[in-house]
Amino acid sequence: MTPTLANLLIWAVAAAATAGVIIRPFSLPEAVWAVCGALLLLALGLLPLADGLKAVGKGLDVYLFLAGMMLLSETARREGLFDWVAAYAVARANRSPRRLFLLIFVVGVVVTTFMSNDATAVVLTPAVFAATRRARVEPLPYLFICAFIANAASFVLPISNPANLVIYGSHMPPLLRWLPAYALPSVLSIAATYGVLRISQRRLLRHPVATGIAVPALGSGGKRAAFGIAATSVVLLASSGFDVPLGLPTFLAGAATAVLVLARSETGPMTVVKHIAWGVLPLVAGLFVLVEALETTGVTNDLAVLLSQLVRRSAAEAAWVSGVVLAVGGNLMNNLPAGLVAGRVAALADVPEHVRSAVLIGVDLGPNLSVTGSLATILWLAALRREGIRVTALRFLTLGALVMPPALLLALAGVFAFG
Repeated sequence: MTPTLANLLIWAVAAAATAGVIIRPFSLPEAVWAVCGALLLLALGLLPLADGLKAVGKGLDVYLFLAGMMLLSETARREGLFDWVAAYAVARANRSPRRLFLLIFVVGVVVTTFMSNDATAVVLTPAVFAATRRARVEPLPYLFICAFIANAASFVLPISNPANLVIYGSHMPPLLRWLPAYALPSVLSIAATYGVLRISQRRLLRHPVATGIAVPALGSGGKRAAFGIAATSVVLLASSGFDVPLGLPTFLAGAATAVLVLARSETGPMTVVKHIAWGVLPLVAGLFVLVEALETTGVTNDLAVLLSQLVRRSAAEAAWVSGVVLAVGGNLMNNLPAGLVAGRVAALADVPEHVRSAVLIGVDLGPNLSVTGSLATILWLAALRREGIRVTALRFLTLGALVMPPALLLALAGVFAFG
């Protein structure tokens, strides 16, 4: 079928907006390019205003989730919780940069598993930066952990990545069925990511960690913030278990923690609010609008037909192809909207469970290839910029091309080992 002029324009605008998000011309924030692309689609009449507003509304749960997590993170940072964690990690490293690397990696796995990959980017990154500053070591090898483990461990539990809920929708498998299906792929993904990162960063892990750093006493505000983070983890697990969308519970938990902590703190609420990276919310909204426009071109139905044909020919081949294609393709539009499209395609094609698992792994793990692959990585970049650290798209891609493929292939192989 010959594409119409409208469809070609939609693809062109979406491609240009995505390129802007990746390259950030004139150093403008990523959100500017996503929002401008969305507004251009509406201005040209390529997407009706009602459909655009509907697309923005689809992201409500994600906006609430991110807002709650960012409130939680900034409150904890202001109360010194991250500085305490940093000093403790440095003290436990016992002068060994390799031990510090492992400690941070393990913490990243735990945070991602129980608080989501976005939380790892928002909560753990400033803590790791503080740790490297105290340890007087090169920060980037340790900061890269935050970016890569956020995606590599993001399918341990349903709550480990908001994209998981998007892909399964209202058909989320029970936890007791999820765990055996994704346990081996998760272990393989995490182990491969650690191995490649550890080897690739070995030259920067030769300088000994500073000694004589006392672990400061954690103040009452920091303790309340830590309690809030732990309580939020419990809330997320309970919400997932009862199939409740994570957005509102996360926002309420983050807001409650902020109120609990700031009520007895010298830090004012506006100080916390103004240091949150609110620009990520319009970025997500713009991405949802871009995907909505792409769906009007018929891409979802076309992909569903192709996937159905592939499954009929060979379900195993369909799983491998879907996982690899989504792993690469998710970097072109960000994995959250890619997950929306993939979830609808998988539902329309009525694919076997191991094919859906491969789809989810591709969407979750593939973003370790580039800086725009996942929202977590974009949040990580924003956290680094706030600390005065710049990581170019090319530098991340160079490392991502080493880290992502082996983890992806092993995780996909793990799906078949379970089957």
